[in-house]
This record gives sequence, structure tokens and C-alpha cells, in this order.
Amino acid sequence: MKPIRNIFFLIVIIVLHSCINQENSKSVSEVSVSNTYLNKVEPTNWWVNMKNDELQLLIHHPNISEYTPEINYTGISIKKVTPSEKSNNYLFVDIIIAENTSAGKFDITFKKENSENLVHTYELKSRVKTAEDYKGFDSSDAIYLITPDRFTNADETNDKLPNLKDQSLDRTDGYKRHGGDLQGITNGVDYIADLGFTAVWPTPVLTNDMPQGSYHGYAITDYYQVDPRFGTLEDYKNLSKKLLEKDMKLIMDQVANHCGLEHWWMKDLPFEDWVNDQEYYETNKDNWNSSKVNRSNHRRTTNQDMYAALADRKGNNEGWFVAGMPDLNQRNPFMAAYIIQNSIWWIETLGLGGIRQDTYPYPDKEFMSNWAGAIMNEYPNFSIVGEEWSYNPLLVGYWQKGAKNKDGYESNLKSSMDFPMQKAIIDGINEEESWGTGLVKIYEGLANDFHYPTPKAIMVFLDNHDEGRMFTALNEDVNKAKMAASYMLMLPRIPQIYYGTEILMDDTANHGDHGLIRTDFPGGWKNDKVNAFTGQGLTAQQKEMQSFITKLLNFRKNSKAIHEGKTIHFAPFMGTYFLFRSLEDETIVHIINKNDEPITIDLKRYTEVGLDGEKLKNIISGEEMIWNDAIELKEKGSIILTTKF
Repeated sequence: MKPIRNIFFLIVIIVLHSCINQENSKSVSEVSVSNTYLNKVEPTNWWVNMKNDELQLLIHHPNISEYTPEINYTGISIKKVTPSEKSNNYLFVDIIIAENTSAGKFDITFKKENSENLVHTYELKSRVKTAEDYKGFDSSDAIYLITPDRFTNADETNDKLPNLKDQSLDRTDGYKRHGGDLQGITNGVDYIADLGFTAVWPTPVLTNDMPQGSYHGYAITDYYQVDPRFGTLEDYKNLSKKLLEKDMKLIMDQVANHCGLEHWWMKDLPFEDWVNDQEYYETNKDNWNSSKVNRSNHRRTTNQDMYAALADRKGNNEGWFVAGMPDLNQRNPFMAAYIIQNSIWWIETLGLGGIRQDTYPYPDKEFMSNWAGAIMNEYPNFSIVGEEWSYNPLLVGYWQKGAKNKDGYESNLKSSMDFPMQKAIIDGINEEESWGTGLVKIYEGLANDFHYPTPKAIMVFLDNHDEGRMFTALNEDVNKAKMAASYMLMLPRIPQIYYGTEILMDDTANHGDHGLIRTDFPGGWKNDKVNAFTGQGLTAQQKEMQSFITKLLNFRKNSKAIHEGKTIHFAPFMGTYFLFRSLEDETIVHIINKNDEPITIDLKRYTEVGLDGEKLKNIISGEEMIWNDAIELKEKGSIILTTKF
């Protein structure tokens, strides 16, 4: 009887499975004849088999709050429906996606008595890979930061679009659009990979439909749309695909603190507290300008300061950056859910290898902990870096996961940005040597690592899209540039290099000016006389620096000692500074020499490293030496040696 019973159960299972499939397919077939366009449904799609089974849909459509939504799809249930308290044009629909729900399309039907139904098709997709397979950036990576509008213009047809407010296109003006795009970055991936980088971080490429100054990407007016002047969502996906083919990662620059004033929801706000200082804005919006706005006081220390006045804390977290950037109120639970889901949507859509979060100390810090926690819970091997633009390592370290903060705050954030080390390197290389100046600044800067829970997860850099160009900061001295770059790349850190640093791009005409910092990359536009991609027109110094960076990065890519090794450095001595990175049988030696005349250094001082009698090779020149009693440093600059052959 057993075989007959088993066959019976098998038939029952097949019939049930067929019924379920028919039920789901029926829902899909109905969509094709009854679908209605709704203004906004966000997130625009979702995925099955997420760890968090809840999803909150933002629905925006005229008078939608008068309708009742219904869903008839196996595994999907509506948990809660919340109309807007301020506008009749919003519904927030919380749904539950049961475990093992099938991917597919289904109808959300909006019903109202004596009115025609509104029907929207929603899609649950299958996940391309498991959550654990989303691997973030770490100390084995080197990141290339790009301002997309200024890198390469591959598609001139999207440079200026009639339906967008900003019609500027002028390469002679540093604050207008120049035409760079996503396809331009994709075209440059081979160049970036050959340099030795393993990850690319473009500044934001989502729609910034602002009347002016919209090229930088930080005034987002649609969180689910690629700015058409940069390309399409497919272009963004293709960039990610090209990078993955090269075993490289795409890092997305996200903005949780503020949006652009022309964001569609600013015309029809759903709650009285959707943005900070909202009542004041709505009272004055007809005459809104830079003199009206209550700006952030930028007192970021109020996040940590145990004595800080509440007014100062609110002044930092709730003030607007500028009149054109409304400050989002993450204490509103619907705004909080929106931002978290948007981040996850982009991770899944693009297969991201990391997120860089802008202006980290400005949003509500409890929300930022929840935001990072939600992402890291879903993607345990992922990485997020937060921007804390402070030269105080105590503030930078506060935001890193595992910090023993006195107030008990846990950020859930893997990485923050090492502005203190950036300043220490520039100052240390530039300053004259004395007891308290010069190389000792770098030495003591690295000594601050005792404060960081995980130093190797901190992101270090020498310049970026906001800071003045490194070459200018180092007085256009190539030797200094090499010293600074090579030291940074040997540290227990995740290094980031700004596009053009490898060819000594500068902002010398007006150091710190954003338009100059974000200069066009030579060769990225038709008829450029200089082309950094091919080397055409580059000076001898530029080619030398490009080659130097290429050799360093490609060596670093395969050096476990740099990625994971033990670090030992010795106090500056006679105008020199020695740093060692060691793991198993590999030791890296980095020497900075600031002496103009040849000098001989007694190597007995470094005996504890255990290199006596070892053969080492110069990473750049290929020359070999034996580590004996002394080393002669013939010229000013940096030397990088390895025991690995």
C-alpha cells in the first residue's frame, strides 16, 4: 500500500501547485487589461526572499487616500493602510511578503464606492544572488572617485534636455554642466582597472532637476530615477556589469540628509513633519531664498557633546544646508522607511559593492544607526562608509561600529572617512622638520588608530570632490605627491583616490574652488588636445606620476601584508620615517626621506622587525638590496621595498 499512498500524495501536491500557479497567473493576466497609470508607486518593485518580510509602499495619485487597496496574490497580505494627514494624494500601504512567496506580477486594486477601480501592476522579482554574496569593499580594495559630469562625455545627445530646468552647458564655467555621463565612466573602466583600482565611486547620478548648479548630484529630486543627462537605469546597470566583469565593485553615493527643493514631494507634502523646519518653509516659500532659510549651524560635535544644548543639536541636525536643499526629517517613520527601502532597492538593482553616505553627522543619528543596521542585517558582508568631515579622530571614530562610546551609541557603520589622516599627511609632507612639525604629524596621526575599533576599515584619501587637489596642496611638488600617495597606499586603510590625481590634476588657480577641483578629465571630450587615457599630450611629470600610481596599485592589489598585515612604525629620525607592514613571509617597508642631501641611516634601529640579512626589492625601480647594517638614501622622496619576489 505504501507506493500507492505515496503516488496519491504526489498527485495532491502536483494539483495544489498547479492551482497556486493558476491563481498567480490569473492575477498577471488581469493586469494586462485593467492596468491604470498611477503617479508614483515607490519602491517601484521589490524582491521575494528578503530577510525583512515587510514592505511599505508610498502611493501618490490624485485623491488616492479615498480609495481602499486590495491585493489578491498568494503570499502577499496588506498589514496596514495609512492615509496622509496633510494631502489627499497619498497612501502608505504596509504589506507582508510571506516566506516562499513566488516572484511575479500582481494587481493592486484601489476601490472607491461609486467610482471606477484604479489598478496598478506591481512586481516581485527573484533575487539575482543571495544576501551573503553582496561583498562590500575592504582593505584589499582601492577606490577611484569620479565626478561623472566631469569625467567623460560619451553621449552628447543627452547633454542638454528640454524638459529639465537647468539648460546650462558650458565647459568654461566650473559651476555649469559639462556633459559627462555614465557611459563615459563605463568606457573608462578598462583604464581604471589597468591603473590597479578595484572599485569605482561616482558621486550621485540620480535626477537633480534643479534650475542651476545641478551637475554635482547632491540635490536629488527623484530617488528612483537616474538623471537622464547621465543616462538611463540600463546605463547604470551596464556600468555595474562591466565592473563586475573586471572583478571590481560599484559604490553608490547616497544622500539621506537632504533632497533638492524641486523634488516632486515638495509640491505636495504628505505630513506636517516630512522635512525639518517645514512650517517655516511653507509660510515663506513664495519668497524663499538664501536669506530666508534657517541653515544648519554645522556644529557636528553636538552628536557627541555631553554638554551640548538642545538648541545647538537641533541647529545641526534640523537646519537646511542651503535654501535649495530641504532637510529630510528621518524621525518621521514613513520618511525613515522610505530612505531605508530606497537604499536596499539600489543595492539589489545594481548589485552594489558598497554605499558612501553623504553628510553622515547631519541626519538624526538614531535613524542613521537604524538605517545602517537594516542594510547590514540584510547584507552581512556589505560595506558602508559615512562622511564625517572632521579633523578630530575622536569624532571620526565615534561613527564606526564597535566604538566604545560613552553615550552607548552604536552606529552599525563599518567605515568612516579619514579626514584627520588626510590633513596629517599633507601637513607632515609640507612642513619643515622640527620636534613638533613635519613627519611627526603623520607619525602621531597614525598613532590615533588606538581610538578606532577597526582601523583597516577606515577610508583614507588625499583629496576628493570637496577638498582641494592634492598636487596643489603639496605646492605642485611631484616628489611630495609620490611620498604622500605611496604612504597612504601602504596604510592599514581602504584608500580612495580622486580622478585625475594620478596625472597631477590641480586647482592651483583658486585652491579649494569646487569648479576647479572638479575639472574635466583630459581626453574625456572630443577634440581634447590632452588625453590621459592614451597619454597623448601629458607632460613627463604627469606620465611619471601615472606610472608610479599604476605600479603601486597593482602591487598593492596582491599584497596580503598591506591588506591584513601587522603595522610597525618608528618615530621620525633625521628627516626620515620608516613604516613596516608584515604578514607571514611578506614584509613591506615604506621610507619617507625629506633630506635634500644624501644620508646614511643605521638599520640597527629597526632590528625588531626581523629583516637582518633579508633580500628586498624596490617596488618601483625593481632594484634589489640586502637589509644589512645601513641604507643610503641618495635623494629626497619615498622608497617602497618588499620581501616578496
